[in-house]
Amino acid sequence: MEGAVNASRVTDWRNWAGNQRAASRVARPGSTDELVEIIKAAAGGRVKPVGSGHSFTDIAVTDGIRLDVGALAGRVDVDRVLRRVTVPAGMTLATLNALLATHGLALPNLGDIDAQTVAGAISTGTHGTGAALGCLSTFVAGLTLVTGTGEVLHCDARNEPEVFAAACVGLGALGVLTEVTLQCVDAFTLRAHERPGRVADVLRGWQTLVAENDHCDLYWFPYTDRVQIKTNNRVPAHDRPLPGWRGWLDDDFLANTVFAGVCRLGRAVPAAVGPINEISARALTERVYTGRSDAVFCTPRRVRFTEMEYGLPREAFPTMLGALPGLIDALPFKVQFPVEVRFTAADDLPLSHGYGRENVYIAVHQFAGAPYEPYFRAVEDLARELGGRPHWGKLHYRDAESLAPVYPRFDEFVALRDRLDPHRVFANAYLERVLGR
Repeated sequence: MEGAVNASRVTDWRNWAGNQRAASRVARPGSTDELVEIIKAAAGGRVKPVGSGHSFTDIAVTDGIRLDVGALAGRVDVDRVLRRVTVPAGMTLATLNALLATHGLALPNLGDIDAQTVAGAISTGTHGTGAALGCLSTFVAGLTLVTGTGEVLHCDARNEPEVFAAACVGLGALGVLTEVTLQCVDAFTLRAHERPGRVADVLRGWQTLVAENDHCDLYWFPYTDRVQIKTNNRVPAHDRPLPGWRGWLDDDFLANTVFAGVCRLGRAVPAAVGPINEISARALTERVYTGRSDAVFCTPRRVRFTEMEYGLPREAFPTMLGALPGLIDALPFKVQFPVEVRFTAADDLPLSHGYGRENVYIAVHQFAGAPYEPYFRAVEDLARELGGRPHWGKLHYRDAESLAPVYPRFDEFVALRDRLDPHRVFANAYLERVLGR
């Protein structure tokens, strides 16, 4: 194991948003055997696997050993007949998407960024939007997990099914994922349609909008009655590619460079935020194009922000969206980012936000460095009243006592954690808060 752990040097780590930081020793196991040795040698200490740092919570923060699984050896196995791929859990979604494309395959759905590792994405319940599709964890067909006692478990629906279902959204509490097998589909092309709209029209027709499109994403601009509507639907041909200049202008220059400048202006001159949002919303133009599925789903995100996201029963959408303008108007500061709305199908994974119900997701953001806690707490209070479940990787203020009632299999998950990590090798402050000690 020599070289796998730098026991003498403490290094600093921070997440993508910059709101979570930690100083810890780093372990970089090159094999599962080295990983098992590190876990067994912890002897009452803490070990925490860390991915790309795209969670806003302190789920990856540790004062013990920070586990970098980027160098952990693992299979890359593509079964074109079954449309399944097995990859190291530390592989990023971007790398996975490129790999799948070379084999004529794709994931059925994705979120809007691809920087996360496979393990980090599924462990927190990362999702995209699509009324008939669950979170990314629902595409998992098998996984390998190293538990807190150093046991190596190969899990799927037949082998260790209880562990498999729980570890698909495991929060890093049950063990370290080393390999993940994903059920894919044949590569497909999407037709993206982006257009401006009005809140009143969306509230009247949202059910039809969601039902009639493969994927539907909405952005409401605070202090306005305007939304941006994005729909993506499968088509047989890539016959309307987005010109390179238009992609750069919209997704790189306007959505990142210009937007960052606008956010800095709004932070310096709060009174300008409302007019800026109104101008931004009115400036939106319609855009239609086709592209490879992952290229349409995922876009660059260089403007740093903090985020809270709640999954709600889908029927709560009009109530939640209708209450947000008054909630935001009452804040002692301005909200610069649009509110994002997405939709997912129900699933049966114990700690998935979509467990047992069709969800609508409401995500709220603030520019990095801008105040956010009163905003997020107010949104959370409303979401709790509506049966909301917080995204595990997004900021929230819930604890085990308040979470247990909204997850029917919460106690089952905690009992499994007691069995797989009895000495709390993988515990940290976040897990102690949301799962208990």
